[in-house]
Amino acid sequence: MSKAIVFIADGTEEVECLTTVDLLRRAGVETVLVSIMDSKTVISSHKVEINADSIFVEEELQDADLLFVPGGMPGTLKMSEHEGLERLLRAQAAKGKRVAAVCAGPSVLGKAGLLKGKKATCFPGWEDKLDCGEYTGEGVVTDGLITTGRGLGFSIDLGLELIRLLEGEEKALDMKKRIQHPESV
Repeated sequence: MSKAIVFIADGTEEVECLTTVDLLRRAGVETVLVSIMDSKTVISSHKVEINADSIFVEEELQDADLLFVPGGMPGTLKMSEHEGLERLLRAQAAKGKRVAAVCAGPSVLGKAGLLKGKKATCFPGWEDKLDCGEYTGEGVVTDGLITTGRGLGFSIDLGLELIRLLEGEEKALDMKKRIQHPESV
């Protein structure tokens, strides 16, 4: 079974975050929602109270197959300023493991230097923060071990792509049918 860690902060876009958590868990991926705040309870960008599974402790987050950074304001800025998260993302990439982000979240990957020479996408207006090889503007882009999504409207497709990458094509297609994705009905 694969393991994913999804980060959350005060101001994270709740749908981008929780859609990914939901789909990964439905697919049987062990998924841990980790607050980078001093509390497990965070307030999302649209004032929804969310309780994370744990608080960020760098040493305890080393064994994931995927690290995921959602967008939202000011959550993205908080994640971008979190030095422990940046170290963890760099270490994940150095180990040849998957990293993903959506909306403004790819700017966190760009700041960490993980998008150099890569194709990537993000919420329009954040392209200059990617420091990537090529901005595509597509809904979901996977280049090697890095996956990026454009925004909330692509969160389901992003979650399905992460399932495909972690658990295989068959599992992703099954999930697409189970959730009544428009392409499957």
